[in-house]
Amino acid sequence: MKVGICTLGCKVNTYESEYILNILKKNGYEIKDFSDICDIYIINTCTVTNTSDIKSRKMIHQAKKRNPKAIVIAMGCYIQSSKDSNIDGADILLGNKDKSRIVEIIEDYMNHGKLTNYVTDNFDESFEDMYIDNFASRTRAFVKIQDGCENFCSYCIIPYVRGKCRSKQFDTVIREVKDLVNNGFYEIVLTGIHTGNYGVDINTNLCNLLKELVKIEGLKRLRISSIEVTELNDEILEVIKNNDVIVNHFHIPIQAASDKVLKVMNRKYDLAYFKDKIKKIKEIKNDVSITTDIIVGHPYEDDDTFESSIKDIKEIGFSKLHVFPYSKRSGTKASTMEQVDDKVKKERVKTLLLLSRQLELDYMNKFLNREVEVLIEVSKDGYSIGHTTNYLQVKINKKLEHNTFVSVKITNIEYPYCIGTIMKILDK
Repeated sequence: MKVGICTLGCKVNTYESEYILNILKKNGYEIKDFSDICDIYIINTCTVTNTSDIKSRKMIHQAKKRNPKAIVIAMGCYIQSSKDSNIDGADILLGNKDKSRIVEIIEDYMNHGKLTNYVTDNFDESFEDMYIDNFASRTRAFVKIQDGCENFCSYCIIPYVRGKCRSKQFDTVIREVKDLVNNGFYEIVLTGIHTGNYGVDINTNLCNLLKELVKIEGLKRLRISSIEVTELNDEILEVIKNNDVIVNHFHIPIQAASDKVLKVMNRKYDLAYFKDKIKKIKEIKNDVSITTDIIVGHPYEDDDTFESSIKDIKEIGFSKLHVFPYSKRSGTKASTMEQVDDKVKKERVKTLLLLSRQLELDYMNKFLNREVEVLIEVSKDGYSIGHTTNYLQVKINKKLEHNTFVSVKITNIEYPYCIGTIMKILDK
């Protein structure tokens, strides 16, 4: 049977979808593009914002419309949050538990053919073990090391749909990364819902894991998908300082550049703490790229707060902002607060997107006429594209072998690319 999968949302979803595709393939299913006519469609949904909910429903409806006879499986965070409702167009509803049972679930449905709801509240008892040794059509591989979050930020629905913190066993992570490296993946991205909280339930921590991972022979780059500023303690900073395998880019969500809003958000730091930690990182890593998430229009964000936030964002010196308009999520504390006008939010989003572009250009221009190391990810007729360790996206006007390291001189900036001239091909 032909299967197509659509993945929405975060890197954890991307990892879980890859795992599902791997086990379906091993069980004789033919993997096709989601846009093809398939016998089975799987939509791995997201619910982090209202827009995510809309996209999730849209993909479910598109699948059923493309082939009304197909089995449509809707799974993940949006389905978990909608557990008391039937989802129009879906034949199987699966939340954030038992994704690893996908083959059994499909076969059960084919035997009885009735709408099946597998969504349960008891989804956060233990880490649902998933293991992959290959990542189709990608140069960098993701490894999910953790699930769940217990921060309960006032705006966020995710703790309610992902549950408490659970971690993959330490030795399993090491073995999975080794297998991926042995299968030709030089860059690994550690991901989770609250990645920096890895190990809290299994008597270890992220620092211990990093110390072991950097020793793996053949691993050239190790990324952390996202980490809270409070988890970048002195011990982790020491590991980062002394190991070039850990890349020169960190995604550290600030969410708001205002103490007033941070407090209302129930974040675990203030602006001074955040600034001090970023300063320390920049002192131990030359040319480090710090990107961030920022929510616009959260309750208690007024005009004065927003204007002062812009100044502080510039002072911190991010290399890129991921900007999100605040999205009211039913069941969260912020949903009961007085809301910022939607028109005001839209204007503030535009302002920060323009600022982000300028921050990106400023950071990119620092590398003009400098040599950088690029891992080639896309190779098409006449050009290649890859990323540096600090996540500059470099375009080279020459077709190069996929998954190759090259030394490149940056000669021009054509946003969003740095344009490079190849100097030499490097040994892997």
